[in-house]
Amino acid sequence: MNAPSTRLAALTQAQLENWVEQATVYAQTGRLPDYIPLLAQANAQLVAASVRSIDGTSHNAGAIEQPFALMSVVKPLLLLSLLERLGREAVFSHVGIDPSEQPFHSLAQLTADQGFPRNPMLNSGAITLASMLPGSTGDDRCEALRMWLNQMSGSQLVLDERMLASVRSLRNEANRAIADVLLRAGHIDAVETALDTYNHICCLSGTVEDLVQVGLLLAQPNGQLHPFHQRAVNALMLTCGLYEASGHFAVRIGLPTKSGVSGALLAVVPGQGAIACYSPTLDATGNSIAGLFLLEQLTQTLHLNLFG
Repeated sequence: MNAPSTRLAALTQAQLENWVEQATVYAQTGRLPDYIPLLAQANAQLVAASVRSIDGTSHNAGAIEQPFALMSVVKPLLLLSLLERLGREAVFSHVGIDPSEQPFHSLAQLTADQGFPRNPMLNSGAITLASMLPGSTGDDRCEALRMWLNQMSGSQLVLDERMLASVRSLRNEANRAIADVLLRAGHIDAVETALDTYNHICCLSGTVEDLVQVGLLLAQPNGQLHPFHQRAVNALMLTCGLYEASGHFAVRIGLPTKSGVSGALLAVVPGQGAIACYSPTLDATGNSIAGLFLLEQLTQTLHLNLFG
């Protein structure tokens, strides 16, 4: 077995291309989300993957030029930016660090917790954190996050205006109910601005190469980032990043991972690199079927599981 520092770098282009080809079969077994009209129009057969090691080794396969909205994959990146800007005490006084067995948009979980968001990977936690970004409008706050991520990582994320319009076209009653509870509990100060900010940041868009570049912020020591903040985000991705399926995949995959309903998937291999996948069809929990297949092939073949 290779030493831990070289396992991800041992990947070959032929391996990745073969797995992406296999993943297209799995993609056809999932469903497109129908509650955001533009997501429901995605090409269900698209699969893309990008793997980058901290030594600069990079492999890409599939529809790598296809842009997609990050959706909930933005949540750990939002958390990292606010930890850096405000510090751990300010952030974790408004959002918890405990896993949830409830869906990502669960009002029941938030109500049971008396209005305190269980963790930053749930909608309640992310809406709370969105309200803490600098700026007075959703657009301003989103731009602050976009610029920080691009400057820190060298990625080229942009705001997908068409996706934002699609998100806005349907009134999300679940998120509005969550925001009302957060307002009463004192964790946000304005429902409309918090929701608008959340909608904006979920529509930040890029390719798998952009996403893997951002993922490297969590994979290696960085003189501009506090090590505790990197560790905290990775830990929460591992325990909460795949929603109620997080525990299951912590056993099967054993890497900090975050999914989004667009079909985006980001995994961090601490000390080695990052993995980004995109395939728009989802399982019943809301995770990319092909993305999880690819991630499992990578972790098992290259022995990437943090727990051996």
